[in-house]
Amino acid sequence: MFLSIKIKIFKAIFIAAFLSYTNSQAQQPADYVNPFIGTSNFGTTNPGPIAVRGMANVAPFNVAGPSNLPLEKDSRWLSTPYVHENTFLTGFSHVNLSGVGCPDLGVILAMPTTGAIVINHLKYGSTYTDEIASVGYYSNKIDKYDIRVEATATTRVGVSKYHFPAGKSNILLNLGLGLTNEAGAMVKVVSPTEIEGMRSVGSFCYYKAEEAYPVYFVARFSQPAQEFGVWKKPRTNNGIENQWMGYNGTTRLKKGYTKEVVGDSIGAYMRYDFEKSTTVEMKIGVSYVSIANARENLEKETAHKTFDQILADSKKEWNSYLSRILVEGGTEDDKTVFYTALYHTLIHPNTLNDYNGEYPKMKTRATLKTEGTRYTTFSLWDTYRNLHQLMSLVYPKQQSNMVKSMLQIYDESGWLPKWELNATETTTMVGDPAGIIIADTYLKGIRDFDIDKAYTAMLKSATQIENNPLRPSLKDYIEKGYLTTKTTESGSVSTTQEYNTSDFAIAQLAKELGKKQDYKLFSKRAISYRNLFDTEFNLLRPKNDDGTWLTPYNPEYGANFQKNLGFIEGNAWQYTFMLSHDIKGLIQLIGGSKNFSLKLQEVFDKNQFDMANEPDIAYPYLFNYIKGEEWKSQKLVLKLVKEYFQNKPAGLPGNDDTGTMSAWVVYAMMGIYPLTPGVPQYTITTPMFDKITLTLDTNYYKNKNIVIEREQNTNGKIKSIELDGKVHSSYFISHDDFVNGSTLKVIQN
Repeated sequence: MFLSIKIKIFKAIFIAAFLSYTNSQAQQPADYVNPFIGTSNFGTTNPGPIAVRGMANVAPFNVAGPSNLPLEKDSRWLSTPYVHENTFLTGFSHVNLSGVGCPDLGVILAMPTTGAIVINHLKYGSTYTDEIASVGYYSNKIDKYDIRVEATATTRVGVSKYHFPAGKSNILLNLGLGLTNEAGAMVKVVSPTEIEGMRSVGSFCYYKAEEAYPVYFVARFSQPAQEFGVWKKPRTNNGIENQWMGYNGTTRLKKGYTKEVVGDSIGAYMRYDFEKSTTVEMKIGVSYVSIANARENLEKETAHKTFDQILADSKKEWNSYLSRILVEGGTEDDKTVFYTALYHTLIHPNTLNDYNGEYPKMKTRATLKTEGTRYTTFSLWDTYRNLHQLMSLVYPKQQSNMVKSMLQIYDESGWLPKWELNATETTTMVGDPAGIIIADTYLKGIRDFDIDKAYTAMLKSATQIENNPLRPSLKDYIEKGYLTTKTTESGSVSTTQEYNTSDFAIAQLAKELGKKQDYKLFSKRAISYRNLFDTEFNLLRPKNDDGTWLTPYNPEYGANFQKNLGFIEGNAWQYTFMLSHDIKGLIQLIGGSKNFSLKLQEVFDKNQFDMANEPDIAYPYLFNYIKGEEWKSQKLVLKLVKEYFQNKPAGLPGNDDTGTMSAWVVYAMMGIYPLTPGVPQYTITTPMFDKITLTLDTNYYKNKNIVIEREQNTNGKIKSIELDGKVHSSYFISHDDFVNGSTLKVIQN
């Protein structure tokens, strides 16, 4: 008997040890991320390492030079430092943007080479192979030089390892080349192990060149260089003095030079002569405030840490954030699509402030200081639709700091942001989106910010007629209820809709704050788009200044970014159903539920639906408003996920728009969607995993977890929905009911 007990104990210990080992070997959420998704098909993501909401990002730069045609930065509109199908590498840039539609940043390019010093990127560039990317890590082999490169990153520091062969080797820092169309830089070799400098960037979307600004850096090398220097290629003079200038326009290489060099096409180098294969580690700290802060960022975040330690910390941080949502079931590709999308939502908005809290003030660039994180890269026309709602649900502390950052921007500039980037307001796109996000955040119970200041800021942009950068042509909107073809060169209808959406959000917040008159006023303003509904087409249509319809009129014109008078980046089909806050009103305008459903179906049947742009991305969920038609939403969402979101470089429908498209698919695969910005509510479709567990932040929510379950059967249509074991008789669920419940179960037929 004693022997039997011993055997049982041994078995129990063995099983426990085996399970422990198995669990330790099991894939973590971060292991599913494929950073190559979105690097083709104009997704404009890049596979380079970045920390969660990091300032620094080490991206392979392969968009310069004729070898990369047709996807070459100076030969077309191109807004990414990396395209998967390109083959010619000219370095690694250290500050970049992910999922944007305009070129900027993509600077501070480092390139390891061997042999003689060559500073023309078209000559020192190379093809590359053995490309690997995972969360926080990138590697390739540069063919021409047989150099293996590895890269990782902290929040403000890019860290690289260059594995050189024996012989003469170089590390070039090219400050002339970049994705941005701005020029101007400064560089100084401080010592054989350190280079510092500055690069001018800005003019995002070719706006506001007068607000170009500097990004500072300090580069530190693990091996002292045996030789160092700088270079400068001056402009070519065409005056009479040319005859005396034998050096006119020629590049100057200044070996051993230790003073500042300033110019448009400049750089610095470190040179080595290795007796055997040697690895050099390079760390580049960046700052938008000063060189001193860049140096402090480097030291505070990476001092006494090896590359491998930094990489391990990066993966651990990423996994802690991605693990807030755990999925079970589904295919390996499903998990890769899901976690890569969640990863992309955690890149922008990103950190602007330095380690010490300092950051540049809007426009003037004076140095200010923040207590929390000051975020930047607010592409709000895109992200107000779903990304910030996801942040409120899963990462509410980040979302709170984003709202606080918007209010800091208001304090500094007098206005809430529209499309803010690194403390400049680019004024890209249309509408007044920040207030929508603030209202939505507050109504979800995240209230640790100054709501009175926020409300005042929202009212200012909604009521100030003159010199209003957020709502141009507001006079017509207030007096007529819409913008006209006279008051704006493009987008009179869609801009009216954007103002409606903002006014609806103000109304909802006013109601919550007990401001009854404001609630009535802005509720009325929020439905003024009805003045632009034309029963001839049962679609929206632009009006002229005298109130007549724009004639002739083709409601399909405007698709594929055709500029037109009525709509921004779309047409009447892609905008008419955008106003989900007034679906009941739109149903009446179209002639009832049946006609509404038929008209909505036409959008898809006529191939007018555009998964690659924001105005119509909520359309697939609108059938949930029509009793008996909910199955269409379930079918459409599943079809769109499978068609447009895949585990491959072209696995996004188009530009990720700083995570908006990725947020869409995260929600779609969970089976819920925040259909109406400003309304704390989700609509329900079929989850694409058997079980989804969300870990909540208990500083904001009372529950620790929410579980979404799927009971899957053959035809896929939802038979019933249960919340905590009780029948939930609606395809909509309030945010409060959802986060305060424990299990949302979707049962299929």
